[in-house]
Amino acid sequence: MEKEQKLVALFNEQPVRRVWNKEEEKWYFSVVDVVRILAQNDRPRKYWDDLKRNLQQEGSQLSDKIGQLKFLASDNKYYLSDAADVETLLRLIQSIPSPKAEPFKLWLAKVGYERMQETIDPELTISRARKNWQMRGHSSKWIEQRMLSIETRNKLTDYWSDHGINKRDEYAKLTNIIHNEWSGLTVKEHKVLKNLEVENLRDHMDEAELIFTALAELSTRSIAETLSSEGLEENKIPAYKGGRVARNARQELELETGRPVVNPKNFLLGN
Repeated sequence: MEKEQKLVALFNEQPVRRVWNKEEEKWYFSVVDVVRILAQNDRPRKYWDDLKRNLQQEGSQLSDKIGQLKFLASDNKYYLSDAADVETLLRLIQSIPSPKAEPFKLWLAKVGYERMQETIDPELTISRARKNWQMRGHSSKWIEQRMLSIETRNKLTDYWSDHGINKRDEYAKLTNIIHNEWSGLTVKEHKVLKNLEVENLRDHMDEAELIFTALAELSTRSIAETLSSEGLEENKIPAYKGGRVARNARQELELETGRPVVNPKNFLLGN
């Protein structure tokens, strides 16, 4: 499940954690948070475990539609917990006697639909992203570079999509090849360097890292178009070559400045 970001929505000042699934274009909510609000129980996890067991004994298939995602806990770490989409939660609510059920349904429909609007009107997505980056302290110059990097990335993934790349793991493999070639690190290693866990790596790159990432992806697409690459194996060739174009440029810049382009800087604490 590809996740774009993790957010907290509020129902009557009570937090409900949620995760946006970019692939499915819908929100997944923390079941435990929902149960805590509706059941008004100080042990929502146990309440949910008991309810889930009862539903299974009754032959309900509701629990089959509930998966697990990582949510931020009070200790600022992420843990796996049951998650459900709006449709599944609306069915679940029927199993929890609560005077808050109806207003919660209305609230759930609203916050579940919120991101759907952005898929209809892309300008809303851009506006929200800009506001988030500004709140994190990013400069206007950085934001413009980030927007350009998104455009470059989208053109590359559009090419892949049109030329036989259909699986998420294939996108990830090609992306990792490009990233490793230009930066000398895998995506995971780069995130470790920046002390990131689930955060978006590119939102924590500085201007130079964004530029070289964009150069690598632009080069990859240009080479792939020249070679008319089809499928995963053929697209690996331009991925390696495109990454090396950016690596050579990075190494030349580092030679001239004496400073590494890839660095541990992140924007979690403004450092």
